[in-house]
Amino acid sequence: MTDSNLLAQVEEYLSFRRGLGFDLGSAACHLRSFARYAEQVGHRGPITVDLATRWALRSRSREPAQAVRRLAMVRLFARHRALIDPATEIPPVDLLGRKPGRRKQPHIYSDAEIRSLLQQASRMRPRGGLCSKTYVAFFALLLSTGLRLSEACRLTCGDVDLDRGLLTIRESKFRKSRCVPLHPSTIRALTQYVVDRDAIAPRDPSSFFFRTQRVPMLKPSAVHKAFGCIRRRLGWTAQGRARRPRIHDTRHTFAVRRLLRWYEEGVDVGQKMLALSTYLGHAKVTDTYWYLTGVPELLAIASQRFEQTPERVP
Repeated sequence: MTDSNLLAQVEEYLSFRRGLGFDLGSAACHLRSFARYAEQVGHRGPITVDLATRWALRSRSREPAQAVRRLAMVRLFARHRALIDPATEIPPVDLLGRKPGRRKQPHIYSDAEIRSLLQQASRMRPRGGLCSKTYVAFFALLLSTGLRLSEACRLTCGDVDLDRGLLTIRESKFRKSRCVPLHPSTIRALTQYVVDRDAIAPRDPSSFFFRTQRVPMLKPSAVHKAFGCIRRRLGWTAQGRARRPRIHDTRHTFAVRRLLRWYEEGVDVGQKMLALSTYLGHAKVTDTYWYLTGVPELLAIASQRFEQTPERVP
């Protein structure tokens, strides 16, 4: 096996898995990194446990679980390769510890934190330029719809129908597409953003909806960098919170606020869960039910509702 072959085999594996309906956005980045690492260290031959372990432990994250997750990605790839090349070594399960099975409690943004986030976004340089307007509209959309970061970045002008108040999310996670209705306030905000954007950059249906003066598309890496700068300016840390605020917590915030409002309105949440699951693009409705146990506020309300339910007599 040559070094170039390992990268080619990674691409073959990714193509195979995507054909089965898996998105593999994060896994693709990590496995390509693994192939490049093998090239850098001069590895030859089939995948070995030593190679996989050394790469997994090179994680920049200080969290031990990250190395466990990295090794798990290589393990799946190695299992695939072992069917073709029996000399492939498959890293043992739990070699670096047990993969975390329970999600960490998400951070739910308060109204004050949301205002601070959008205020800081509006101050991005150049002041008054398209960049600040883009990030204000972008973060506001995440908070008002619960879209995944990648979904919002990939939106084209043709995907955003402000006349009908609908977003079309195409082949997102698990290769699923869906339509996302927008709140009137969100429609108004996006309509104003379109006016500001089109005054600076011409558009067509295939161009990306969110852009800046210099780049035609917001990339997730750029959004993470901008959010990191805002977080540092605001002094947001994990102290006093469930965890340090992240971009993905905008999705959690949307879901939790929606559920809390339904509870306040006395709505039968059980009947609404499938609709919320579809809106969020979850593969399974159980992923949506997780919020009822993963967030203390919702768990307390759900428990109280259960206790108040009259016991049924058979």
